[in-house]
Amino acid sequence: MKQHELRPPEGARKARKRVGRGTGSGHGKTAGRGMMGQRARSHHGIRPYFEGGQLPLVRRLPKKRGFTNIFRIPYRVVNVGRLAELFQPGETVTPRILAERGVVRNLKRPVKVLGEGEIGQPLHIYAHAFSESARSKVLAAGGSCTLLDPEVFDPPVAQS
Repeated sequence: MKQHELRPPEGARKARKRVGRGTGSGHGKTAGRGMMGQRARSHHGIRPYFEGGQLPLVRRLPKKRGFTNIFRIPYRVVNVGRLAELFQPGETVTPRILAERGVVRNLKRPVKVLGEGEIGQPLHIYAHAFSESARSKVLAAGGSCTLLDPEVFDPPVAQS
């Protein structure tokens, strides 16, 4: 057997359907489009979402109400109770340390500390925002709350 004698097995290659090439082919004359009507025309104009005169889905669903605040800041939130579990008394907490320990996913968003849970130890927390309850709980425990700029994820280093 030579290379030019090789043939694919029977049924492995399906012949292309050539429509509109004579009645003997079985796909002549109307070329598989049936008789007359909108779908038989070239460039027939039924929109993909057309439901045959039924009230369309988009019009059956309610409109979105209210408005979206374009100035909303999406924070990564951490509760003081979680910080009390993860940090030793007197430790410093920064967004970068929170990311390293897996508390926040990444540093693409600013970090906000919320007041859920109890904190009984002093922690020095650097974050981009604090809720009132979080600030009062941290200060009552003897810790400190320092605000960071939105683009900064490490506390400023003292110049010596």
